[in-house]
Amino acid sequence: MARISVNKRITILAMSSMVPCVIAHAAKTITINTNTAGELADVCGVKPGSPGADTKQTFCQGFAQGAISVELRRAGQNKPFCFPRPAPSRAETMNQFVAWIGAMPERCSLSSTDGLFRFLSGRYPCKAKRPVSNSGRETPKAAEPAK
Repeated sequence: MARISVNKRITILAMSSMVPCVIAHAAKTITINTNTAGELADVCGVKPGSPGADTKQTFCQGFAQGAISVELRRAGQNKPFCFPRPAPSRAETMNQFVAWIGAMPERCSLSSTDGLFRFLSGRYPCKAKRPVSNSGRETPKAAEPAK
């Protein structure tokens, strides 16, 4: 077994401790705000290749997954939306959300979760519920024929 001198060991340790510092220094901090549906749509609609795009896409899909999981658990049997089987991809669903927000700018001021859940309720209504209009409200029930 080869012996390494104390000076070489110190040099190796010093150099190896610099690597994480260089890597950490290279990482750039980006700020992501998702207080409103418009901000969430901006994050989710980021163009691939733009600064922070991968981070924003990952955040978008993680935010949506977390919010949806909590909402469905909270709702119990009275689910506000029901995904089809097979379920669409997160990316596909969030791209549709971005388009839904863009179709009516007044939706931008909704809270991020309220906007997301209104979109999902309209896009993926449960069979027992009436469809939801683009405004996020249930559509009026059709009058039943007289007997």
